[in-house]
Amino acid sequence: MLATFNRLIKDDEGATAIEYGLIAGLVSVAAITALGAMGNSLDEMFTFVSNRLDNAVAAGSGGGGGTPSP
Repeated sequence: MLATFNRLIKDDEGATAIEYGLIAGLVSVAAITALGAMGNSLDEMFTFVSNRLDNAVAAGSGGGGGTPSP
C-alpha cells in the first residue's frame, strides 16, 4: 500500500499533460488576439484602397474613353 502511494506521488505524467494544455490555451488566446488586430487593420487598408479607387474612377470618368493624348 505504501509503495503504491509513493508511486502515485512520484508520477508526474498528469501534471505534464495539464501544463501542455495550459500552454496550448495561452497560444490560442495570443493567436486570436493577433488575428483580430490584423483583421481590423486589413479592413481599414482595403477601405482606404477602395475609396482611392472610387475617387480615381470618378475623377477620370469625364472623358470619352480610349487612350489619353500626350
